[in-house]
Amino acid sequence: MKLLFEIPNWLRILTGAVIVACIALVANAQTGRNVIERLQIRAERAIEANGGAGITADFTTSNGWPTRHPVLRGGDDLPDDVRARVARAVANLPGVGGAHWETRSRGVIAPEPVIEPGPFHCQRDVESLLSVRVIRFGQGSAEIDPASEVLLDEVATALKPCRGSIIAITGHSDAVGDAAVNLRLSRERAAAVRSALVDRGLPRDSLRATGLGSAQPIEGLEPEDPANRRIEFSVIEVAPLKPTPIDIPDAG
Repeated sequence: MKLLFEIPNWLRILTGAVIVACIALVANAQTGRNVIERLQIRAERAIEANGGAGITADFTTSNGWPTRHPVLRGGDDLPDDVRARVARAVANLPGVGGAHWETRSRGVIAPEPVIEPGPFHCQRDVESLLSVRVIRFGQGSAEIDPASEVLLDEVATALKPCRGSIIAITGHSDAVGDAAVNLRLSRERAAAVRSALVDRGLPRDSLRATGLGSAQPIEGLEPEDPANRRIEFSVIEVAPLKPTPIDIPDAG
């Protein structure tokens, strides 16, 4: 039977693009799940080896995203030194970016933290934010995932008290694929984060964006591990800065 109409070429192309994007998203999610499953097994072994009966490590965020920064729960009746030993053991596992307790145990009130002079408390605050969430991008692109917009708001707020400092934004990749492509993508992603922070009120001339590709994998991880894809922040120093050509918008 002859069709009454023919599907336009543009619609076929659009449909194909949507299908490819969906496949990529599913593959990326599956890779993340595989990484987290390996970390989960290692964490369970570390907890058991250090006498942490009743303690669990949750490698998912409140939104259900996989994360390398687990939240530790349970074991409230264990001695404080055991809980501390378990937390260190989990945090020191290759591929884990840090471990945090969900709540303080047994109502013990900790002393107020001492705020260090200088800007470095800003870096600590940002690292705390990124310990449970990560800045996400589109598959193989430097476009920031809309789901990360709130996290960027919080990062900008944490950095604003140190807006007179030099703040380095460094993009990293894994070693899968072409090295030159990975290097370019890591630079573009760092630049995208820089632009997002400028849009949120941080001075452009204090932000330094660079990408290292796969040159600096996380210690203890294979260079090909997807967990190496990340953005890092460093507060370098406090100093009044003069714009350089690379810092001036539209300067090439």
